Amino acid sequence: MISLPPWANGPFELLVHAEGHLRNGDDFDRRIALISFDNAIEVAITTYLTLNPIQRGGRSYPKAEVDKWLNNYHTKLDFLEAEIAARCSSWQVDKSHIVWAHDHRNEQYHGGHKGTPEKNVLKIVRDAALWVFAMLFEVCEAEAALENAIIDRALPGAPAPDKRLDVAIDAQYGVITVGEQSYYVSELLFAVDYTAYRDLGGRLCTPPEESAQEAEGTEGEKQP
Repeated sequence: MISLPPWANGPFELLVHAEGHLRNGDDFDRRIALISFDNAIEVAITTYLTLNPIQRGGRSYPKAEVDKWLNNYHTKLDFLEAEIAARCSSWQVDKSHIVWAHDHRNEQYHGGHKGTPEKNVLKIVRDAALWVFAMLFEVCEAEAALENAIIDRALPGAPAPDKRLDVAIDAQYGVITVGEQSYYVSELLFAVDYTAYRDLGGRLCTPPEESAQEAEGTEGEKQP
């Protein structure tokens, strides 16, 4: 078992969520994977910048610089560029490629193009997300940690997203924004309250006439 620092768990869960969708492999899952890997990059940087210096190897940054870096996705990449230089390191995934993948992600939310992301786009954003996470949180075996988490979630009895419920929930409620991040309602609900996810999705998947018949049957059972 690979141990992660507790403050890395939030960004890591986004990686696990994205990887699960990527491995499912259909069009819907590839779109979710692109969005989630891209979110994982931004959340990793945001989390790192808001840590206490003792939690990031004693590194400290001027508050004005932190506020500037936290402004948007591109300024967070500016922080990454400064951090790489400070560590005398280099980009493992070219910055321009990360921006290119981010633009594809934005098309899924805001643009007119809703097609399936190409495999090379998904590879870029996945490689970038794992690299950023591993570098900032000093996790030497990020790929192995991700693999272990995917295996654990596949164990018997562990709930898994249901595509039919995902489609029904997202058709009704779409995307919501939490802080600066945008998520499909289905993925948020699955992550925080599986029972509510299952029940809401089940109701939305049930034709209205069947729901009415079930309600009538329930009322009939209550009669003396």
